[in-house]
Amino acid sequence: MNVIRKNLKWIILVLCLLVFINLATGVFHDDFMQIDIWGDEMASYLRCDFMTAIAKFITNFGGALCLVSILVSSFIFFKNKKVGGLITLNLIIITVLNLVIKEIIHRPRPTGFRLIEEFGYSFPSGHSMVSGAFYGFIIYLVYKYVQDKKLKIFLIVSLSLLILLIGVSRIYLGVHYTTDVIGGFLISLAYLVIYTSIVMKFILKKD
Repeated sequence: MNVIRKNLKWIILVLCLLVFINLATGVFHDDFMQIDIWGDEMASYLRCDFMTAIAKFITNFGGALCLVSILVSSFIFFKNKKVGGLITLNLIIITVLNLVIKEIIHRPRPTGFRLIEEFGYSFPSGHSMVSGAFYGFIIYLVYKYVQDKKLKIFLIVSLSLLILLIGVSRIYLGVHYTTDVIGGFLISLAYLVIYTSIVMKFILKKD
């Protein structure tokens, strides 16, 4: 058990990559998978004016305008300006990585019912992948540096829920398949294991 606990993050990394590769292979060879059909059916069942308004609101938290606004605010919120730089670097890397993977897989977006218009390829979901890494890194910083236990739990739970809801909103709005969102979450989690490990070992540990 000690060995597993000590190497848990690397186990998570390997598992995420294995599942992602399996998912990406299936997506590359097929237009959609069974889970995509289930996700679309669930979204169709839930759609109404009230839910649509909520989904459109939530999805904005994974958009460029909101993320950049939070990024700029981080230089004010965090006393250590190096943290703001790390958040910036994190956003740049994960955005570029998402675009690269999209170009490799070349999966078209869903052609059915859409509540908003989006462009570019579909897999993995940019909102899911980028917000997963962006807010995920903030969760990591909260876990490391926020001393108030209640505030720490509140922020971690709230940000985790936000990441999940952003992904769900993309399926609901009809601009992504379920596998796009899952793929985005998997690769962002695997990426975060590497990024946070490098950051802690070579940058933050020196402070």
